[in-house]
Amino acid sequence: MTGIASYTLSNTALVAVAALEGPVVVTSDEIDARLAESMTRLKLRPGTLRALTGISERRWWPEEVSFAEAAAMAGAKAISEAGIDASEVGLLINSSVSRDHLEPSTASAVHHMLGLPPSALNFDITNACLGFVNAMQIAGTMIDSGAVKYAVVVNAEGARATHEATIARLSRPETTREDFLQEFATLTLGSGSAAAVLGRADEHPGAHRILGGISRASTQHHELCIGDLTQMRTDHRALLDAGVALAKDVWQDARDSGWDWSDMDCYVMHQVSAVHISSVVDALGIDAAKAPTTFPRLGNVGPASLPITLAAEADKLAAGDRVLCMGIGSGLNASVMEIVW
Repeated sequence: MTGIASYTLSNTALVAVAALEGPVVVTSDEIDARLAESMTRLKLRPGTLRALTGISERRWWPEEVSFAEAAAMAGAKAISEAGIDASEVGLLINSSVSRDHLEPSTASAVHHMLGLPPSALNFDITNACLGFVNAMQIAGTMIDSGAVKYAVVVNAEGARATHEATIARLSRPETTREDFLQEFATLTLGSGSAAAVLGRADEHPGAHRILGGISRASTQHHELCIGDLTQMRTDHRALLDAGVALAKDVWQDARDSGWDWSDMDCYVMHQVSAVHISSVVDALGIDAAKAPTTFPRLGNVGPASLPITLAAEADKLAAGDRVLCMGIGSGLNASVMEIVW
């Protein structure tokens, strides 16, 4: 196959990765209770949400916390853990789907909140659940080129407003069973933030080398999941089938490009649901014990899911461990990145 989107990085390291959870816990049982009347009318069993997804809880931010503030909190934590000064940062990328407004960029507010220097380039990248990995790739190429010394990638997602609007809509007497099932995936979303600091590997011998990775698009499926801050409609079965097929194509592209990811020490996957994780694990022949999960208590936190899971696993990883960051996002697009811990 020609045109395989494989890339390598020669001098980029993950210096720190940090994560925060929304502090307000919302259980699947609570959502069931709020939708009880509609579920009874539509002959849907209580507990369906938990049973089908494996998600028992998800999180919300307090109403007064903006997406930019949540991203900046994670960014400040990552910068502190990296042991660098904000004045050394040359690039900030916000990879959030969630945003309070279209203009200006969320990155501009985060740049200000973090006290980054005027010389620090800052902008938003959005690519559904792959934004964080895409941003790390771009940051890595800029570090390798010598354009910047340090880059900070941030992400903050919030599901409160989306959940409230969806629950209100699904509680209307005119809501049909089809409506309910198409918006079902919205109720799996969660709230959290994450950030990573990337720097030059030769200046951080104890940091985690980013070797490179591969990406692949399957954009004929771009209409299978469409959402905004008030509504998300998803063709669950078609999205799962197309996503698994794309994962298998990426795996083959990787082999064709010389990557061997058959026996990694840890597979950090985008967190959607039990069905999603098990389907990808089975399709690729991955050892499920090496694929940690956070979705049962955090839900699907969009692009933040992967770095939140990586941050949760960081203390369990040993120097030299091979870590594969794997994600498939609405669009459909897939991106995989290898890190040597």
